[in-house]
Amino acid sequence: MRIPRIYSPVALAAGSEVQLDEQAANHVGRVLRMQTGQHVELFNGDGHDYPAILTDVGKKQVKARIGEPVPNTSESPLQVHLGQVLSRGDRMDYAIQKSVEMGVARITPLVSERCEVKLKGDREDKRLRHWQQVAISAAEQCGRARVPDIEPVATLADWFAVTGNEDLRLVLHHRTPQSLAGLDRPQTLALLVGPEGGLSDEEIQAAEAAGFLPAALGPRVLRTETAPVAALAICHWLWGDGQKD
Repeated sequence: MRIPRIYSPVALAAGSEVQLDEQAANHVGRVLRMQTGQHVELFNGDGHDYPAILTDVGKKQVKARIGEPVPNTSESPLQVHLGQVLSRGDRMDYAIQKSVEMGVARITPLVSERCEVKLKGDREDKRLRHWQQVAISAAEQCGRARVPDIEPVATLADWFAVTGNEDLRLVLHHRTPQSLAGLDRPQTLALLVGPEGGLSDEEIQAAEAAGFLPAALGPRVLRTETAPVAALAICHWLWGDGQKD
């Protein structure tokens, strides 16, 4: 039986006992129906996995005793900040989940001219919490050492300013002959993916004026939730996981 990996955003130390937060405790106790004495693997984003044994599985709390930490080498040397324009339904969930599996370091949901999703106030806060949990679940499932942050929703202009120090910045669209092949290897990358209707010509021009290079993944038009997965897979192979020493 595969040992469940559980994210616990607290300090973890060998020999100590930790109480899991409500979300993790519910997953261990109610969803997985685990019992005292069973093994789990905890991680908190510090780059290590912590084998642990459940010492108390109750209705209101779950506790575990921590073993010796083990280095986790699943993280890519390429740090990618994904700017993903909001999409409807479960498309955004899919984009976030699969991007985490593909090794993204950070995700900022964006609004654009053709974005059909409007989030404000409590609704925005609720969606951000939901997307962060999607990222946590994906990191647990795929064996990552860290959970990417889901940043507050931003405009394109604000995101352009935030990503100004990245080694390479790319805006994806199929109307350019520029491919990813031949570009110098970066250590940090900002990747812009448009909405279901695509970025407007004016938005692409604004991205280029801000220092983004246009790049295509091929002649076919990819869906907004497919594009980041394909792009991240290629970028990590070219400049990240595929280039580990």
